Amino acid sequence: MSYTEIIENAKKNIGPYCKACPECNGRACRNQIPGPGAKGIGDTAIRNYDKWKEIRLNMDTLVAASHIDTKRTIYGKEFAYPFFAGPVGAINLHYGDSYNDLTYNEVLVKACADAGIAAFTGDGVNPEVMKAATDCIKLVDGLGIPTVKPWNIDTIKEKSQLIKNSNAFAVAMDVDAAGLPFLKNMQPPAGRKSVEELREIIQEINLPFIVKGVMTVKGAEKALEAGASGILVSNHGGRVLDQCPSTAEVLEEIAKEFKGKMTIFVDGGIRSGADLFKSLALGADAAIIARPFVTAVFGGGYDGVRSYIQKIGAELIDAMEMCGVTSLDEITQECIWKK
Repeated sequence: MSYTEIIENAKKNIGPYCKACPECNGRACRNQIPGPGAKGIGDTAIRNYDKWKEIRLNMDTLVAASHIDTKRTIYGKEFAYPFFAGPVGAINLHYGDSYNDLTYNEVLVKACADAGIAAFTGDGVNPEVMKAATDCIKLVDGLGIPTVKPWNIDTIKEKSQLIKNSNAFAVAMDVDAAGLPFLKNMQPPAGRKSVEELREIIQEINLPFIVKGVMTVKGAEKALEAGASGILVSNHGGRVLDQCPSTAEVLEEIAKEFKGKMTIFVDGGIRSGADLFKSLALGADAAIIARPFVTAVFGGGYDGVRSYIQKIGAELIDAMEMCGVTSLDEITQECIWKK
């Protein structure tokens, strides 16, 4: 299944808000919430996309030909490529009725695991969302990362057992979800977390813990202080704060301080193997792609996800070949050009 076919199929299935654009750049949906858009005027999602495109690749083909190795080991698991599917929740609300949170994760988690990567799964006010997500992860021997909302500690304890039963190799919390308008004033309560509160949550879950929503060195310091194993440099795709810097703009500074101290993930507007290459050059250990995986599921189900993973992987290999590197560890800032 080609990516063009995936896009065309998705347009028929994905509901009224997402336009299933050939290149998901935040412009057509802009501030469409419900839907895949961003908060306010939609500036942050667009900036995420644009800033990756301002970084260019330094071509170098005066290098002996050899095997290209794209494998990355994270928390004891080896993956075929250094990218993962991002967590998406409230599928019915934002993307239409062809899938719901349960059936979406059934497709995504298995397809990613079979293709040699892993999926982050979402969470929701409905407790069945986390239950179904963790059930899907258990079916692939724990090769997935459940992402829990920043609920109060009592709710976290309830969800913690589901996470442990799934045999998941890591867990994430999208602390930036505190800014989602449809989570405010809801039950169970969710919101910002102090270092002390986050430390209690990390100790309760007792797995490699990724804090999603870090955009500053100060935020990374707090995550490390709380005991996090990793951070996800993310502004929630622009959905929680308008007029925010892009992830491409802040990643380098954060990675310079914390590379080797925590696993560093990044998301936000990464749409190609070339963008993935740039994120690694700026210091990320792996990247997360979210919205395009929704298009892949709605446009082709299991085969659509597998095809999309192969597309991004092939683009990464091409970038590595043309930039004169053979392994991920060889991708450094010398491989890119930026202003």
